[in-house]
Amino acid sequence: MSPRAVVVGPPGSGKSTVGPLLAEALGVAFRDSDDDIVARAGRSISDIFAEDGEPAFRALEEAAVATALAEHEGVLSLGGGAPLTPGTRARLAEHTVVFLNVGLAAGVQRTGLSSARPLLAGVNPRATFKKLLDERVPVYREVATVEIVTDDRTPAEIVAHLVAELAAPAEAKE
Repeated sequence: MSPRAVVVGPPGSGKSTVGPLLAEALGVAFRDSDDDIVARAGRSISDIFAEDGEPAFRALEEAAVATALAEHEGVLSLGGGAPLTPGTRARLAEHTVVFLNVGLAAGVQRTGLSSARPLLAGVNPRATFKKLLDERVPVYREVATVEIVTDDRTPAEIVAHLVAELAAPAEAKE
């Protein structure tokens, strides 16, 4: 058993919007690892970060992702930082991973620099978001089998592109 596609990307890239639409277009179920973490922990991700710290959250996240990768056959969306964990990166090597790439301006506009996003809170959220992109984009590219820039595309355009990419034979992508 393996997910049809695993969706990764920074906050504001469209994972929560594109993931369910992609699942619908492919005729499969959608699952979000962040929802799994909240259900398992019985509290919000912001609360986990605030009360237990990022390392504790990443451990919960790695376990949730491992479980979802093993038991879900549809589209799986991961939290933005999930691929940072070496164990998760290793597990993703066996899967079709879609990287939703977003630039700084579009990402900042889409996230609204929300305080509900623990890693974007702070004195200079725009600089924090830029630092996050600088650190994470190479990791996303390392695990990705498909990459699409989402800045100037509608969710429907992104999904149409991804459906075509995922339907293409593997040898055509090389």
